[in-house]
Amino acid sequence: MSEQSLRQTEAQQEQRSAPRGPLDAGDAGYSKSLKSRHINMIAIGGAIGTGLFLGAGGRLAGAGPSLAVAYAVCGVFAFLVVRALGELVLHRPSSGAFVSYAREFLGEKGAFVAGWMYFLNWATTGIADITAVATYTHYWGMFSDIPQWVIALIALAVVLTVNLISVKIFGELEFWFAIVKVGALVLFMLIGIFLLVTQHPIAGHSPGPGLITDNGGVFPSGTLAMLMVVQGVVFAYASVEMVGITAGETAEPEKVMPKAINSIMWRVALFYVGSVVLLTMLLPWNAYSADESPFVTVLSHVGVPAAGGVMNLVVLTAAMSSLNSGLYSTGRILRSMAVSGSAPRCTGVMSRSQVPYGGILLTSGVCVLGVGLNYVVPSKAFEIVLNFAAIGILSTWALIMISHLLFWRKAQAGQLVRPGYRLPGSPWTESITLAFLALVLVLMWTDGGAGRATILSLPVIVAALVGGWFLVRGRVRAVRDAAPPESIGNTHHTGTP
Repeated sequence: MSEQSLRQTEAQQEQRSAPRGPLDAGDAGYSKSLKSRHINMIAIGGAIGTGLFLGAGGRLAGAGPSLAVAYAVCGVFAFLVVRALGELVLHRPSSGAFVSYAREFLGEKGAFVAGWMYFLNWATTGIADITAVATYTHYWGMFSDIPQWVIALIALAVVLTVNLISVKIFGELEFWFAIVKVGALVLFMLIGIFLLVTQHPIAGHSPGPGLITDNGGVFPSGTLAMLMVVQGVVFAYASVEMVGITAGETAEPEKVMPKAINSIMWRVALFYVGSVVLLTMLLPWNAYSADESPFVTVLSHVGVPAAGGVMNLVVLTAAMSSLNSGLYSTGRILRSMAVSGSAPRCTGVMSRSQVPYGGILLTSGVCVLGVGLNYVVPSKAFEIVLNFAAIGILSTWALIMISHLLFWRKAQAGQLVRPGYRLPGSPWTESITLAFLALVLVLMWTDGGAGRATILSLPVIVAALVGGWFLVRGRVRAVRDAAPPESIGNTHHTGTP
């Protein structure tokens, strides 16, 4: 037997004899109330958002049919990220998810950066979501006289209440949000396929592949145009990683998680790539615009009654779903950090119904600032915050892949055993994904405007993280020194504060 095989065998024996209690103190106290159907629909909901329902119109107008290629490529990388997270989840399920894994393989500094960048992502996304809810609600005349900030505040209050009651109520709400989104897409695709098969004319055009070949082909504006929409497409997939956070609140993560994660790939192919291909065969790509959902553009041309109102309701649902997910995930992430000393103690507090309400309230507090933005600059609130969310999600995905790479290296050294459910192609998969994420940053800079301004703000974000670390490092060290031997930070900790 080789030396490496011997080390693997010893690691397997050690893992079998290890206690099955929580290795991360932040995982204690949660209810295991999320069922398989909840996890599966949360996985779907995380992969389908306003980026498809609303954002696809402007991207089609810019890149044409090549948008389908961009969705496919970015979808593969999004799947690789969540697959890497899935392997880490099977290694050790944790509600702290990638923050807990960053702590295990990168040390407390890595966990601190991962947690606060994810908080930046969801806190700013939450502001964008309540802004979107207020904007979409104004679509109906009966709400037009209500100030945008009032609607934003009501939306936040509703979702906050749901999150504070129990995780089961959160799961049910997210389940039905996902049902609405998937149902709307399936219905549109059925209508689109019917129009395609019957050759029903739409705005004077005969549906079919000819609308692609006769209007410049797949790349009518060139490859560069497709590359420039990649950054927006990546952010359309933001929140696919949230499925990993749910692992700490389901009874059988080893059975539920692989199925939910594997389903993301074919759903991305069907709903994103499939719907964009269908859209480009129903109307010429230059018939779409950023001012209108591409689905509404098609349905209104074929005379479907109230198409705009129905799709507006779906987009409104997607925004509420995103806000709901953001409060849920940041509550769990902040609790994991609070227990280790790298977040305010108040964010580690649990309610009687086993909800980490401290972190949820902190995120809601930041979202209230978004209500203020809707009061001061209602027309600019969305753009101001969305680019900061972009930086947050890119850093989160990068840290997931770095943590998995270090996890793989430990497995190669025989220090731990990889589960049967694995990220294929390690270590090349991680390296290629990290290179892709770096490319997205370059594209943000190249695009100019808000993207470049966001890149220029990176030194400020880095300075805030460094300053924050110096403020909490003493408490982190004290918590680590007081932790029992079996906890992360002792047997699994690889860094020092």
